[in-house]
This record gives sequence, structure tokens and C-alpha cells, in this order.
Amino acid sequence: MFDPRIEKHLIADQGERVVDEVRKHWAASVSAALELFGGVVVLLLTFFVPSQAWWVPALLGGAVVVHAIWRFFEQHTDRFVITNMRVFRVHGILSQRIATMPLARILDISVHKPVIGRICGYGHFVFESAAQEQGLREIRYVGDPDERGLTIQRVIQQAGLRGAAGRADQFGGAPMAAPAPPPAVPASVTTTESSYDGNPTAPAPDVRRVTSSSGWDWLADAQRREDERLAQLRGEAAPSPAPFDPDRTNTAPIELPR
Repeated sequence: MFDPRIEKHLIADQGERVVDEVRKHWAASVSAALELFGGVVVLLLTFFVPSQAWWVPALLGGAVVVHAIWRFFEQHTDRFVITNMRVFRVHGILSQRIATMPLARILDISVHKPVIGRICGYGHFVFESAAQEQGLREIRYVGDPDERGLTIQRVIQQAGLRGAAGRADQFGGAPMAAPAPPPAVPASVTTTESSYDGNPTAPAPDVRRVTSSSGWDWLADAQRREDERLAQLRGEAAPSPAPFDPDRTNTAPIELPR
């Protein structure tokens, strides 16, 4: 009941381990010790009051002593744990409460050391995270706060390095290759006739980009061939090719010379 059993809260299958387990500084129990001393004094009054009223100081002193002992155990079971993956706090005797925060969500850590804390060697941690509401914000009475703060910073840095190494291990330890560039746009190669210059070299290819077809190319070729054939029959020169217009097609009968 009075042992928080930190080991059962670790994610053992993911390799989580405890880096530091922080107990409350003894200064946190000073008020409980004073309360216990006052309860004992009230209990001693039992021997100095009339015998008919002995139960009054006994009842009050017993209640104060029990409450002081409860506070002692409450401080004993309050643990702040730093692991290689997160920080969390376990506290409570009968009803246990756990507040946790991943290392990746810690944005800032403030350390407040009052005058008495600087003399006795304790301070208070205040965590700032990316969440608007957080269960782990303030940890009070942390012994040697400077060294604990540096420990948290080291763990955060090491966790970042391990995260990068883990991503590389997924690819066999090799660095991730850059994505391949997109394939080049295919080009059509057409040959053009050139005048004979006595050099027995092949004609130079004319490389042009492929233009998108309009869908009427086949009909334009048929119209062009038909115009050339009609020009030959009429004895006229072949007409120059013009852009094809589907609206100018004519289905009227053609009159040929007899």
C-alpha cells in the first residue's frame, strides 16, 4: 500500500527504463513533523486534565497524530520518475493517481528556488507542454533541482537522437534515398528531307515535342488526302494544308470533269 511500485508502470516491451526516481525533499515533511509534535503534546495533556475530561485531549491529540502520520506516508509515496521515454508522477495512498507527459511534448522547464530552498537544496519544477490542459505541470520539493533539470534535458536530447537512429534502422542503417525525379516527357523524332550536299551522312533528326491531339486528326488527314486527289483529277496544284475545321466538311456530291 505504501510502495508506489514504479516498475509496474513502465512500458517494458518498448524498452522503457528508469533514468531517475525523485523522492520528495525532506523539507516537504517539516510541516507534518511539526503537526506530529503538536499532536503528541496534546496527547500528553491527558495526564494533566481532570479524569472526567481525559478523552478530550486524547481524541484531539490522536486525530492530529494520525493526520500527521498520514501526511508522512503521502509524501513517501509521491514519486517523480524520469525515463528514457517520458516523465510521470505517481502519488496517493488508497487511491493512486498518475500524471504522465511524453518527452516530445515538453516545451520548457522552469525551476523556482525560494530562499529557503536555496539554503536547503530543493526547488520546484514547472513544465510547459504543447497541450492546453495537462495533468503534469508542477512538481514541488525536488531535491538538487539543477542536476535533475540537466538530467531531463539530456534525456530529451538522447531521445531525439535515438528517434533519428531508429528511423535509419528501418532501412538497414543506410540513409534514406532521395525520391527519383519524374520521367522526362517523351519526344517524337521525325526526319526532314535535306538537299544532297555530297556528304553521305544520314539526315539530322528533327526532335519536336509531342503536341496534344484534338481528336479530329484522323478526319483532317482524310480530308487532306481527298483534296489532293481531287486536285490531281482536275489538273490543279495541290492545295497547301490548312487547319482542319470540322464545321467546313461538305457531304454534297462532287462534280468531276468528263
